[in-house]
Amino acid sequence: MSTKRDYYEILGVERSGSAEDVKRAYRRMVKQFHPDIYKGPDADQRIKEINEAYEILSDSDKRSAYDRFGHAGVQGTSGGAPGAGFPDISDLFDEFFGGLGGFGRRGPQRGPVRGADLRFNLTIEFEEAVLGVEREIEVTRDETCSRCHGNGAEPGTTPIRCPTCSGSGEVRQRQQTILGTFVNVTTCPRCRGEGEVVTTACSHCNGDRVVAATRRLRVKIPPGVDEGTRIRLPNEGATGLRGGPTGNLYVFITVKAHKLFHRQENDILLELPVNIAQAVLGAEVEVPTLDGPKTIKVPAGTQGGKILRMRGLGVPHLRGNGRGDMLVTVNVRIPTQLTDEQRHLFEQLAQTYGAGSIERFDQGGFFDKVKDALGL
Repeated sequence: MSTKRDYYEILGVERSGSAEDVKRAYRRMVKQFHPDIYKGPDADQRIKEINEAYEILSDSDKRSAYDRFGHAGVQGTSGGAPGAGFPDISDLFDEFFGGLGGFGRRGPQRGPVRGADLRFNLTIEFEEAVLGVEREIEVTRDETCSRCHGNGAEPGTTPIRCPTCSGSGEVRQRQQTILGTFVNVTTCPRCRGEGEVVTTACSHCNGDRVVAATRRLRVKIPPGVDEGTRIRLPNEGATGLRGGPTGNLYVFITVKAHKLFHRQENDILLELPVNIAQAVLGAEVEVPTLDGPKTIKVPAGTQGGKILRMRGLGVPHLRGNGRGDMLVTVNVRIPTQLTDEQRHLFEQLAQTYGAGSIERFDQGGFFDKVKDALGL
């Protein structure tokens, strides 16, 4: 009675190997000893051993039992047969290589084909993006030919079965190699997979089944859209073939820059220039907004860079209620040219502050600490 070979030895994998190691080893051994490749007298026995070993070692429970008790632990659990799972060479390559470009596979099946999705780039003003707008666009798309109703043939004639592929839509070529016979299946070049050809092409579409048509569409831009927002118009794309559904039209939004306003998420940013007197004494200043001119109060003693918030004057939330705010940044303008009267007034003001020095800003005794550290 012959002794069974060790399963790890059959696959050429270490006992500590992972499940992925076992899988890789099995693939390697099957490619090496498949009956359509390996022509040795023990071909059937080899593939039977390989399949049996993989059946045990790829199952965690069976592998655990085999590791503990050997072949006795898995007796009666394996059911490998010569060439099990791989009846011919094309199935082997389908399993491990995805068919290698179509060996032994069926070609494309005829049926309804969905129309292509289309893209339209639309540029709008900043105000339109914030407040919303409705725009008219022109789109050129493929539509079913009204003369032949989509079959490509001149009215009064009908397409015929393709003589090249006999209506199958695919052609097969057999190739004999050292690995065996391969059947290469490709789309029929004459009918392009349709299975039928037009003998008298439609005079309107030249047999293409569709014609280009320009349509005017109304697009509603909701308030709050931003750069890159995509608006979907269902069933406004290209017409499908053979009764397939129409594609969609996607409108991609580009927003022009504004000379005054900038957007930060749902807030609108505005820079407000004020003169030094307004910043010191305070003032009420009229500012532009997307809702028209509004008055904002600049508190006395406002420093440059201070942000004043005007609530509810920002961008509407695209998905939800409410609006963002307008954030007004105060920019105090220091005059560079003064009249004689203005200079005299500033000189009088300067005298009221007295002589200043940098030490007045040394609130934490910084310079004293430096002197002590340097031993001065």
